[in-house]
Amino acid sequence: MTQKVKKSDQEWREALTAEQYHITREKGTERPFTGKYYNFKGKGTYRCVACGAELFESKTKYDSGSGWPSFYAPADEELVRTEEDRSLGLRRTEVLCDQCDSHLGHLFNDGPEPTGLRYCINSAALDFEAKEGE
Repeated sequence: MTQKVKKSDQEWREALTAEQYHITREKGTERPFTGKYYNFKGKGTYRCVACGAELFESKTKYDSGSGWPSFYAPADEELVRTEEDRSLGLRRTEVLCDQCDSHLGHLFNDGPEPTGLRYCINSAALDFEAKEGE
């Protein structure tokens, strides 16, 4: 297990753009169909924008029609965790980076096989790393 990434609020503000900070540290959400990865088709790995943890692989990404990048499984179950979210008067499942506690998005049970899950993730919480030869 790798060590948790801990930074002060000021360090996070300096490391992230205003939008990235709002989404990852203040649990914000980008508007649907506006994020750079919602309709992106590149082959590779999606990493946490805050700490670089490997979160999702392009092979698990699919078009959910929701307006956000959607994945049916994380790249490594140990690097993504979930918590109950009761904000906005709703009961949802929040998705977080386990390495740095960044808010990524939400998890729903309406995804495709083989998992039936939809990890609905904000583009601003992700960095993309292309895979050579793909």
